[in-house]
Amino acid sequence: MANAFQDQLLKAGLVDSNKVKKANREKHKQVKQQQHSNTAATDASKLQAQQASAQKAERDRELNRQKVELEHKKAIAAQIRQLVEVNRAPKGDGDVAYNFQDANKIQRIFVTEAARTQIVRGELVVVRLGAEYELVPKLVAEKIAQRDAECVVAVKDSAPAAADEDEYAKYKIPDDLIW
Repeated sequence: MANAFQDQLLKAGLVDSNKVKKANREKHKQVKQQQHSNTAATDASKLQAQQASAQKAERDRELNRQKVELEHKKAIAAQIRQLVEVNRAPKGDGDVAYNFQDANKIQRIFVTEAARTQIVRGELVVVRLGAEYELVPKLVAEKIAQRDAECVVAVKDSAPAAADEDEYAKYKIPDDLIW
């Protein structure tokens, strides 16, 4: 059924059929343009939604990676704690202070004379466990250093000391040397 208002204008002779057809074509073009612009707006919103979901997926991957990394660090810390607790050497109630450097600060632990001798020879190594310092055998300290090198605090190499003594052994000390 045609538009009643257009029919009345045609009967009254105010417009001719060409103008009515032209008006109908214009109206049809406008409707098509609106539909096209709506689809373009819909496409833009779909694109924005896809971008938002891609950003969310990337953010989720990053958070998941950080979570896995944190769990890995916790697992390593637990392994180090277990290694130290199982293999710790007794410090004893020593009266001998052993000084060492940790993070540009001089720290001190009190050990027995036997433990101090083992530390100096390189048989025992000072490691950090939280805020405490513990003594562990050198082999255990190497395993700890593989997991986290910052936990191993003081390592003495016995080889350079012997080499230094051998180097100076060839020099003769003069008899008239006054200290």
